[in-house]
Amino acid sequence: MIQVAIVDDHQIVRTGFRELLSEDSAISISFEAASGDDALDQLRTTPCDVLLLDISLPGKSGVDVLRTVRQRHPDLKVLILSGFPEESYALAMIKNGANGYLCKDCEQAELLKAIHAVSLGRRYVSPRTAELLADEMSGERSGEPHEALSDRELQVFLRLARGESVSDIAGHLHLSVKTISTYRSRLTEKLNVTSNAELATYALRHGLITQ
Repeated sequence: MIQVAIVDDHQIVRTGFRELLSEDSAISISFEAASGDDALDQLRTTPCDVLLLDISLPGKSGVDVLRTVRQRHPDLKVLILSGFPEESYALAMIKNGANGYLCKDCEQAELLKAIHAVSLGRRYVSPRTAELLADEMSGERSGEPHEALSDRELQVFLRLARGESVSDIAGHLHLSVKTISTYRSRLTEKLNVTSNAELATYALRHGLITQ
């Protein structure tokens, strides 16, 4: 039996996925969580095999949760199930430790196939993500600058793009203000921008945040 946890801030979405998964007798729901903090708290006491994780969550984002899960639960399989298209996040999330990436509008059969695949220790990529990877490897696609960011850089970038201050980010991530400022400097260089406003514009242009 594959124990699956569903992490999404919308009740109707969690209910829909729970109903879809209930049709597979090999899958059971371990728990549901409406936020990243709730998911991490439940993982301390409630084991699961596969974590279905949204990216846009209140408080800790899916990027934050993925980083923490990789530190605390290295054997847990994480399947990103996002409303953002593959072009926005798929390669970055897989490079930073996700076992797979699917859009929420995927077919039921593909979702079940992905859960079974990652539960066995394999990575699962959709045909579109596979195409992006192939293009990057062949040199036909150089890759967007944000896809090369480390997990911590991606965390800081998204928080800055959403308007959080350096001091607020330092508090959330339990790092010093100086460290966050260093990350910000790195980000402006890597993404070829000069201000927080340009970071936000970059994120919007690449579909990494919504207005």
